[in-house]
Amino acid sequence: MPKVSISGSGCRPFIGEQTEFEVEATSFRRLIKELDARFPGLGEHVEETMAVAIDGEIHQDAYGLQLPPDSEIFLIPKIGGG
Repeated sequence: MPKVSISGSGCRPFIGEQTEFEVEATSFRRLIKELDARFPGLGEHVEETMAVAIDGEIHQDAYGLQLPPDSEIFLIPKIGGG
């Protein structure tokens, strides 16, 4: 199963102190749905405020990507620029 790691404090209202967990998702789209089912509101929060790295590669638009069973997904706060 893919392993998800979340960094930053913005997700704590949804997940408390838990920062790592496994998901039964085969795509990033399914991952978002599973996050929302487990932690209501987290999926939308991730979509709006988090950047995603899958197996060490940062993706600007991960929504349609497939997730291999052993993938590592890192969700990190987006860096604002100006």
